[in-house]
Amino acid sequence: MRRLGAVRVPRGTLETIGVASAVVAAILGASELIHARAARRGITNRAGVPADRPGVVVVLGFANRGTRINMVNRWRARVAVRSVRRRPAARTICSGGAVWGTTAEGDLLARYLREGLRWSGPIGVERESRSTWENVANVVPLLGDAEWLVFASGSLHAEKARTYLRRQRPDLVRLMVPGSDHRWGEMTVVKPLFAAVGLWKLARLRRST
Repeated sequence: MRRLGAVRVPRGTLETIGVASAVVAAILGASELIHARAARRGITNRAGVPADRPGVVVVLGFANRGTRINMVNRWRARVAVRSVRRRPAARTICSGGAVWGTTAEGDLLARYLREGLRWSGPIGVERESRSTWENVANVVPLLGDAEWLVFASGSLHAEKARTYLRRQRPDLVRLMVPGSDHRWGEMTVVKPLFAAVGLWKLARLRRST
């Protein structure tokens, strides 16, 4: 038995805590690296295009119960705003139907961009998609004269959308430029889960080629 201040703790407790802390730190750090790398994969135009050229940021909706926007969709909306702020000619398209609730994810995202994040730029809404494949397919006709394109989501999910774009419209892959989906220390606690699910889905996607 050891003393920790005035409290007695079983022998080995401090060592166990130390090991557990190291394991948690390693998992969190690894997931951050996974997201950071995914943020750049599939980007064909890493140099980007001049900021004054027209482009589109597509905000990909996440399953949302009820009429209030959930944590993941708020995160994706923040990613979108970060991605358009340095590009004044940007349009945003909020994509997603009413998959788990009665309100389309696209409408929830658009409302949060306006009211929650005070985004004053042009916003389009796509309300029919029920999957990432459909997100990509349904926003392509809305791109107009866009000279660049960003998918705003978690890094691995955005990579999945870029993979779908490559399969559906390989001629448009040249439009892909880096977004601002990865930020060190943001959503760190849930990133390991997103990394595990994202890697699993990407692996299945590659096997289906």
